[in-house]
Order: sequence, then structure tokens, then C-alpha cells
Amino acid sequence: MISTLLRRTAAVAAVAALGATSLAATPIALSAQAGGIAVGTAAPANFAVTALDGTTVDLAQLIGKQPVIMEFWATWCPLCRKLEPAFKAAKEKYGAQIAFVNVGVPENQSMERQKAYVTERALAGLFVFDADSRVIKAYQVPHTSYVVVVDKAGTVVYTGVGGDQYIDAAIRKALGTQ
Repeated sequence: MISTLLRRTAAVAAVAALGATSLAATPIALSAQAGGIAVGTAAPANFAVTALDGTTVDLAQLIGKQPVIMEFWATWCPLCRKLEPAFKAAKEKYGAQIAFVNVGVPENQSMERQKAYVTERALAGLFVFDADSRVIKAYQVPHTSYVVVVDKAGTVVYTGVGGDQYIDAAIRKALGTQ
């Protein structure tokens, strides 16, 4: 499954480099992408994952309790790097209203490598490592740079992929302010 993630991420990165996936000139699209968990379904929450600081995080303490935005990422993912400014801006704007959970994929990664990357780039939010890919499988993650936004009730309200996503609009949808 993870090797499929690598192939799909490379393909999406190639298309993005050509500008074919840019959403900048299109209306806000807040529907599910092809692949991945369906919008309107209950977000899986019964997972304990390891945060990059070594602590255990129970996703059930977040999902269904408050809005949550999750990004499935890797240090080698160019589309994930492209999303970093949008996530930084969203964290500054909505940090108190929504939980930001960054789920590290294990393919060609280690927790230590991801921790060093997060520290080096001074990234904020909750960073966890999905060592056994259970969260990846539950969310049917098609590849890295996959974003899932869940409202307070625990319902998936947005999924997207790629470096050009409307993170702000997706969060507003989860908050019910759109």
C-alpha cells in the first residue's frame, strides 16, 4: 500500500509541476477527491498513535470532540512542503478552534527523521507517526499530501490531495462558518 503511495505521490507531483492541478483559478471545491475516505462518513477515531516526542496520542480524544484537520505527510513529499505555508497560516488563524494533526507515513521514513524535519522547519501542531499504517488504511489514504477535515461531530467534511488546496475554506466548513 505504501509503495502505491509513493507512485501516486510522484505522479501527482509531476502533474502539479506542470500546473495542471492548481486550484488557484477555480472556485472552491470542497468535495472528496477520487480515492480516500468519503465525505459525509464518520471519521475513524479508535487509534493510539505515537507523537514525535514519544508520547501516545489517542485520536478518539480529538475526533468527535472538536474539529480536526489531518494531513498525511512525509519529509520527501514535495506537495506536503508546498502545503506548509497554508497550514502555518491556518494554525495562526484557527489554532484555538481546530486540532491540527500531521500523520507521518512510514515509507522511507523514521520517527527520528520526521522529528528532525519538524524541528528544523519549526513546524507547529501535533505530529504523529503511523508506524503500522493503521490510520493510513482506515482513512484509505491514496498518497501523501492527503488532507482530511473532520467537523466537531466527527464527520468528514473535506478531503483533498496535492499542494494547492483550500485549507482555509475547508476549515471554515468544519467550523460551520462558511
